[in-house]
Amino acid sequence: MTRAIAYRLVQSILTLWVLSVFIFLMVRLTGNPLDLMLDNYAGPEDRAAMARQLGLDKPLIEQYGVFVNDVLHGNLGNSISARQPVMDLIKERFPNTVELAISSFLISTVFGLVIGVYSAVTRRKVLDLLARFFAVLGQSMPTFWLGLLLMLVFGVWLRVLPVSGKEGLASFVLPSITMGWYQIAGIMRLTRSSMLETLGTEYVKLARIKGVPEALVIWKHALRNALVPITTFLVILFVTAISGAVVTETVFAWPGVGRLLVDAVNGRDYPLVQGIVLIIGTLYVVANFGLDILYVYINPKVRYQ
Repeated sequence: MTRAIAYRLVQSILTLWVLSVFIFLMVRLTGNPLDLMLDNYAGPEDRAAMARQLGLDKPLIEQYGVFVNDVLHGNLGNSISARQPVMDLIKERFPNTVELAISSFLISTVFGLVIGVYSAVTRRKVLDLLARFFAVLGQSMPTFWLGLLLMLVFGVWLRVLPVSGKEGLASFVLPSITMGWYQIAGIMRLTRSSMLETLGTEYVKLARIKGVPEALVIWKHALRNALVPITTFLVILFVTAISGAVVTETVFAWPGVGRLLVDAVNGRDYPLVQGIVLIIGTLYVVANFGLDILYVYINPKVRYQ
């Protein structure tokens, strides 16, 4: 067991290292931030002074060494555009992203599980066909298009919900539905397939033979055992909701990390982009590592793989 955990820990550390290299190199392909920060009247001396101030005059390998050393000491650097510590900017925006992710996650989990269960129970009937159509529609519809459509209907035509910013509980409705639509489709399809497999097991058949009420058979015996693969998907889905809020936050002008990342990319703010992507990547790695540890304790076969 200890060997399996150590192996997965080494894998996670190597993944974070590769991620740091990838982030460091990719953000520099977007261009030189000095081109945006200095006007056309800036001379070579001005560019050289600004480059020295930002540490951009050093070789790439040295810049990467400084970046890694700062990260290991809990310092993500200073934002080039905002002239503030990157960690402070992320701390300011991150709670808004988490709140939006939680609201969309709750909506998608409740509706996805309920629709998936009923779709499995009413297999090949009208409700099942409608649910599968909904799943295909939800996974194929672009997020930004759905967001704009909801804004048009509920914000412009009906004028019942705010379409931008964070202005109370009402402002959560449209972005949460926009983010949750795709998640509902995924949860529903996985729940349906897992429930169909569980409903055909012997213990479910035995419960029905014993006269256990059908609702109890479905929602207690069958769903409880069908939740094992679904739980894994939900954990990853929640992390995805946090990192996948870029489009939704941009469409609805939500003051979160996703919108901050877009602004950082447009402004070629190297430290800010590196910090945000590194934190999001770390969330993925930690979530997967936690699931791997859980599997080690749940399934003895995994301990020797």
